[in-house]
Amino acid sequence: MKKLFICFCSIYLLLNTTPASAKLEQPYTYEKMKNDIYTLKKDYKDELVIKTLGFSHFGRKILAVKLGSGEKNILLIGAHHGREWMTSALLVEMLETYADAYHRKVKIGEYPTDILNEVSIWFVPMLNPDGVAIQQEGLSAVPKYHRGKLLKMNQNSKDFSRWKANAIGIDLNRQYPSGWDQVPSEGVNSPSYQFYKGEKPIASHETKAIVRFTKKIKPIMAVSYHTAGREIYWKYNNGENKQRDFLIANKAASLTGYELAKPPKEAVGAGYTDWFIQTYHQPAMTVEISYLVGETSPPLSVFDEEWRRNQFLGMMLANEAKNINKLN
Repeated sequence: MKKLFICFCSIYLLLNTTPASAKLEQPYTYEKMKNDIYTLKKDYKDELVIKTLGFSHFGRKILAVKLGSGEKNILLIGAHHGREWMTSALLVEMLETYADAYHRKVKIGEYPTDILNEVSIWFVPMLNPDGVAIQQEGLSAVPKYHRGKLLKMNQNSKDFSRWKANAIGIDLNRQYPSGWDQVPSEGVNSPSYQFYKGEKPIASHETKAIVRFTKKIKPIMAVSYHTAGREIYWKYNNGENKQRDFLIANKAASLTGYELAKPPKEAVGAGYTDWFIQTYHQPAMTVEISYLVGETSPPLSVFDEEWRRNQFLGMMLANEAKNINKLN
């Protein structure tokens, strides 16, 4: 009887424990992300819904995956920037972990997955698939007719490891209307590997797709994942919701161990979460994973640490969203 009890306890702990680590052994590509998502749909066909939000400039799908049956939604977005594909890997790891736990009706850390019957999580792991492909593959990621333009945008360097923009040299996280007029040019007034905000807001295929989708699903909360710095930005014209939004961001900081960022008074917007906060008056955060790495992608070796920091964050935010009024 004692052996049976020990065996039962071991099985219970196994079923109620989220994996504490995950490995990323090679750069996370658009093709890998797409294959992973469709494989997950086969494994968890009753738990997942896949949508194509639109297409990048060169026709790569911008995929969204819904986990849960809740009427409320939260939205998690990765890879606004080409060199930040580690955020895509992180979100797909989170999706897989949560889908498995939801299927088996077990907890994610302290959070029961039946939360997802009230609040669904939408994952958009790679908003900028062209930019990711360019950062990883260089000139071969685009058609031959575009390679001369791409090289010029990269200051005639064939090293694309610093590439941040989409395929036509627009920095997607400088493309949103809130504060767009005030965003400084950083000396960049034409398409470039980074910083060019475009001729007008929401001009790129990718930002049009995510804005259209956000308006459709009306998420209670949104998170945009970036690299790097291990910081959380949450403050942008929060108005009367400042205390509510601070408390949620502070919980996220406590859970991940990231610092709550303190933007300077002269900080301007044009990022996705800036637009979301100002448009919907709901909480949103920009979460910067990894230590600072300069103008490149974080090393693969950091992924395990970032996963351990973030593995419960999606469920915590879904739990918080239960108590926030749904958007009209």
